[in-house]
Amino acid sequence: MAAHLKKRVYEEFSHVVQIPQEEAPAKKLRLSKPSKSAALHIDLCKATNSTDALQYLLQFARKPVEVDSVEGVVRILLEHYYKETDNSVRLKIASLLGLLSKTQGFRPDCIVDDAINTLNNEKSHQVLAQLLDTLLVIGTQLPESPAVRQRLIEMACKHLADTYFGVRNKCLKLLGFLGTMDTSLTKDSEGQGTSSGGARDVQTIISDYFGDQEPRVRTAALKAMLQLHERGIKIHEIIYDQACRLLSDDYEQVRSAAVQIVWVLSQLYPESIVPIPSSNEEIRLVDDVFGKISHMVSDGSWMVRVQAAKTLGSMLQVSPHFLEQTLDKKLMSDLRRKRTAHERAKELFTSGEFSSGRKWADDAPKEKLDTNTVNLIASGACGAFVHGLEDEMFEVRIAAVEALSQLARSSASFAEKCLDFLVDMFNDEIEEVRLQSIHVLREISTHITLREDQLDTVLAVLEDSSRDIREALHELICYTNVSTKECIQLALLELLKNLNKYPTDRNSVWKCLKFLGSRHPTLVLPLVPELLSTHPYFDTPEPDMDDPAYIAVLVLVFNAAKSCPTMPALFSDHTFRHYAYLRDSLSHLVPPLRLPGNGLDLVDSRCGSGSVESAQLFLQQSLNRVSTIQNLEAPGAQDLLNFTIRDLQRLGELQTELAGAADFCATYLRCQLLLVKALQEKLWNMAVPLCLKQNVTATAAAQQILEETYKLEFLYSGLESRQVATIHHVRLQAKALQLILTARSRQGLDPLISSCEKFLLDIESFQRLFLAELPHLEDSFVDKLLELLPRLSSCKPVELVKILQSTLRQSGLLQLPLPEQIHRATATIIEPTGESDNPLKFTTGLVVALDIDATLEHVQNPQNTVKVQVLYPDGQSHVIHPKPGDFRKPGPDRHRLITQVYLSHSAWTEPSQIEVRLLLGYSSSSTSLSSSSPASKLGWSDSMDGLPPPEVAVEGTIPFSKPVKVLIMPKPARR
Repeated sequence: MAAHLKKRVYEEFSHVVQIPQEEAPAKKLRLSKPSKSAALHIDLCKATNSTDALQYLLQFARKPVEVDSVEGVVRILLEHYYKETDNSVRLKIASLLGLLSKTQGFRPDCIVDDAINTLNNEKSHQVLAQLLDTLLVIGTQLPESPAVRQRLIEMACKHLADTYFGVRNKCLKLLGFLGTMDTSLTKDSEGQGTSSGGARDVQTIISDYFGDQEPRVRTAALKAMLQLHERGIKIHEIIYDQACRLLSDDYEQVRSAAVQIVWVLSQLYPESIVPIPSSNEEIRLVDDVFGKISHMVSDGSWMVRVQAAKTLGSMLQVSPHFLEQTLDKKLMSDLRRKRTAHERAKELFTSGEFSSGRKWADDAPKEKLDTNTVNLIASGACGAFVHGLEDEMFEVRIAAVEALSQLARSSASFAEKCLDFLVDMFNDEIEEVRLQSIHVLREISTHITLREDQLDTVLAVLEDSSRDIREALHELICYTNVSTKECIQLALLELLKNLNKYPTDRNSVWKCLKFLGSRHPTLVLPLVPELLSTHPYFDTPEPDMDDPAYIAVLVLVFNAAKSCPTMPALFSDHTFRHYAYLRDSLSHLVPPLRLPGNGLDLVDSRCGSGSVESAQLFLQQSLNRVSTIQNLEAPGAQDLLNFTIRDLQRLGELQTELAGAADFCATYLRCQLLLVKALQEKLWNMAVPLCLKQNVTATAAAQQILEETYKLEFLYSGLESRQVATIHHVRLQAKALQLILTARSRQGLDPLISSCEKFLLDIESFQRLFLAELPHLEDSFVDKLLELLPRLSSCKPVELVKILQSTLRQSGLLQLPLPEQIHRATATIIEPTGESDNPLKFTTGLVVALDIDATLEHVQNPQNTVKVQVLYPDGQSHVIHPKPGDFRKPGPDRHRLITQVYLSHSAWTEPSQIEVRLLLGYSSSSTSLSSSSPASKLGWSDSMDGLPPPEVAVEGTIPFSKPVKVLIMPKPARR
């Protein structure tokens, strides 16, 4: 038996069976997600009490819900809502219904009936309020369904009579967000007996609750009316009296909302005439509102005072005599309307007799007036800004200063009258108030001329220890007009004191004196002999040119001399030499002058560089000339590109207005030139082992093109999508060149496969980002690739490289659309200057602080992008991120960086120089077009499924300031 088994085993193992090879069918996997509604149903069924159910609902609220599952989840929640007896659980379910209704892609039509049904059957006031909030969300999600809106408004009106204030608040809010002009509601649908029958509009219903006993409801009614206004519905003028009564409400929030509503009415009906109570006088509505809001500047709540002061600043249509009354604490005309002499004579004539003394007290004083009834303007308006500027809360003072600024900019006479008040604010105890008042005075400086006493108060602020305050004051003096030569002398003296006390203010003081001299040449002229210490008979010693104070005086005099041709006759011989020196070293502060005498006839050659229009025409012609090159390898094509790049760079130096556009075009053409050189015929016809040197050249060119494209995209602001698409097109060409060079270097198959896959992803990403720009890219490199994309996706890497090589060499120059408003980000390091020969000494291993002061132009979001790089002589490099508080914004598209960099190093035998420069950080994921991608629009319940995988962001830095060298000396520590 054993032998028989043994034989069978050997037989089985010795038989060879050949099965024909068949291709196994690919298994299809279906990824199914667990149903959110089923999971929620199971959880709620497991809950034994209301506390457990509430916990499950809170956990569920933290997880996202897909659009497909929303309706099922809503059904489960409603089913549990009908069974639940606990108010807190029902409240949470009502809240979740509102959140789910906001899900992007879900239309809440299907739950309107259920939500209204739950509202009708609900007894709890808190749950009712939450359900009304949910109805509001549903209504805002269905703006094109007027029938649904009408039903929701009727439900809100029905519950307006609820005893709980929260329900009334939500009803009024719903009316404000969903009510329309054509909505008419009858007495029955409104649910209260205030109507005498017939249809009533939404505004009438809301205004009925201005007098509600609950202050929170009164606030909600006012805010609902404001919401109607924001939605474009014109508010009726008849609510004006009701709104005015609420200005004296006991509740702060009511008064605040009432200020807003009366301001809105003053903008809608400024010329309407309203009567003054207890008088036969009438007044414009905007003037009446101005007086009433002025009265609110003395309100008991500081928040209302701030709001009232800000609101006054926007009322530019008010009459001048009412406006000027806000700066005078004396009551206006004893609260009576002044009568003309003709009216007084007519009254005497009609009385029939003059006072003869026979009648008792016929000429006695008139009756005592009630100030609250007869006055033309509320007594609070008298001196409203005076009260605001003297308020105990600095927020109110800032708001009053800002309001004065807005009103003064539109009225020159008011600007003159409020000048003393603004100058007084320079002595405020809060730095922010002082700074704001300086900025405001600078904004209105075109309307005013400072007297000597006012200038004295202004210049006293130069003693302030805050650098921001001093620099803001320098900026103010640049734009200020003064009245006498004594004012010029006083300003110069105080600025020189400031320069002596704070040497770091040197550039700011020089710039200030430049504008002061150019604005007042006739006032500087009589001071020239004294300022330059000249004498009619005796030679005076030549001052030291290294003295910053002497340079400051020369800057003042030379800028005044530009508009005063008689002034150079008062100059000494050494003054002409100093002018020539300063004109070369500080050309931005010293203007070009024609100075006769001593053989000097100095005319600046840079003053006649042509108009901006002709320069712009030249720029356009240069781009058009380059665009005619069809074959980039034609003789002379590279020379034409070289000459055009040179011309554009020179144009950027001559015309600062077009510097950004010219640099941008020159950089783009340089990328094209590098590409032409890398694709030369002799490189690609040579055998691979023989072209190693050319390979290195092409690799360096491809890398340089990539770096230049990142500069084009992130160093320039004001780019349009078509220009960004052109930049990305060049980048794609550089990546294709890198892929071809990778294949020629024969590094292996795996790197080539991964490079090919990455390149295909880049093509798809380009197509997704610039779909709208593809019609402008016809017959370009990327256009041909998109036609061949199905073939590229399925072919082998070697074949893909061959296709890329032929396509890349056949592609022509893509024309760059001329940018209109484009600016290059620039940075200038003011401190350190890099001119000092004295080394900065510190002990080895410890740190020393280096002050950095730089100006930034046209930098977007500098707090996140600007970095400081320190390069040591041994090759070490440190990159420092300044704090957000180190950046100031003195003007549009201008920033100021004032920070400290801490240096440390081991001991050196002799002083050496370090380099300090500013870098602009960038990330390819932060491009302006990527914000429109689907991934950036995910809502509360959206998921990332189905989106393409994000690309790996390329991050780097671009140097955008000239490096400054600083001499430092780490000394060994003493033992």
